[in-house]
Amino acid sequence: MTPNFHRLQDAVRTNCHISDAQHGRELTLCTYLLEMREMYRWERGIAFGAPLPQADLGTWMAQREELWSSLEQARHVPVPIDGMVVDPFDVERANHELVGQRLVYGAGIGRLGKPQFFLGTLEREEWRGGMRVLVAGREFARDMAAAPAATRNGTIYVRLESLQRWLWERAEAWMGRRGEGALKSALDGYGFAGAPGDAIARMMQAETETLILHELGECEAGRRLGPQWEELLGSLVRRRSELFVRALRDHLADCLVTLPALLERDAAASLHFWFANLHGMRQALFPRLTAAYACWREGDGGVALRAAVAAGVHHWRQVCAQVLELHAAGGDSAEEEIEALSSASTTLL
Repeated sequence: MTPNFHRLQDAVRTNCHISDAQHGRELTLCTYLLEMREMYRWERGIAFGAPLPQADLGTWMAQREELWSSLEQARHVPVPIDGMVVDPFDVERANHELVGQRLVYGAGIGRLGKPQFFLGTLEREEWRGGMRVLVAGREFARDMAAAPAATRNGTIYVRLESLQRWLWERAEAWMGRRGEGALKSALDGYGFAGAPGDAIARMMQAETETLILHELGECEAGRRLGPQWEELLGSLVRRRSELFVRALRDHLADCLVTLPALLERDAAASLHFWFANLHGMRQALFPRLTAAYACWREGDGGVALRAAVAAGVHHWRQVCAQVLELHAAGGDSAEEEIEALSSASTTLL
């Protein structure tokens, strides 16, 4: 580990605080409170499922919001690594130095323009379909929006600790209502009822592969859509239009790679979990897929799902092309027209 590890950790944590200070309050109140609770759990090292001390949580939240108030106009700081300083978004240069020390650093722009940063141990490095995959374990620094996986400049980053926390959150939410459906089927597939901790560990390993498949699908979708897609995404300022554009590429990515691979492997628990997380705009845009999932549950052997996925490759590529045409036409009305397209029946499949 780098001899200046604590300086590195402090710098990454500072950038995480700056990101949260400038974007954390953009969340809905419910999401904000949930993410603050989990951030507190992570910082305090409290076990999953253990009750949180409400008095200390309240004090911590007040102190965190006070810190944020002092950082609302701050700029992200450089990252010190072994006597040099690295731009906080230059992940390639940072990891060139850190991977050999069994560390991995991540930075990028997430949903709704929020910068994201993390620093963790390197669990493993591998290559998949020409893509470098860095899998992080224990995390030493993170912001509130801890995405379990992301791709940046030809490298896929997977964060096991963040994935495990997200899985526990999903399982806890289900335990609060214990309804039937895709999430229960996924948890049953991993044996959650008998041994929750062991089930989450098995789930983490299996869903790591699903994350990698999705990121490989994102890369394949990116190759088909071209660099104009990232330019389009970076230009959006309306929440609905960004959610729509991201949903389109997600569907294209999963129809290209994720769902065909899970069906080929007969990964039933992972398929259930994928559908447990199909909601919001993604679900609204692709009703045929939800119907096909019902057929699969009823025992059709995946016939309807394979047909829906094959149709999705063509359909979502066409809709993406339509969005790119609107963006290329330019003008102040381009994003308004993209947002209007998100509500048009012609985009549905």
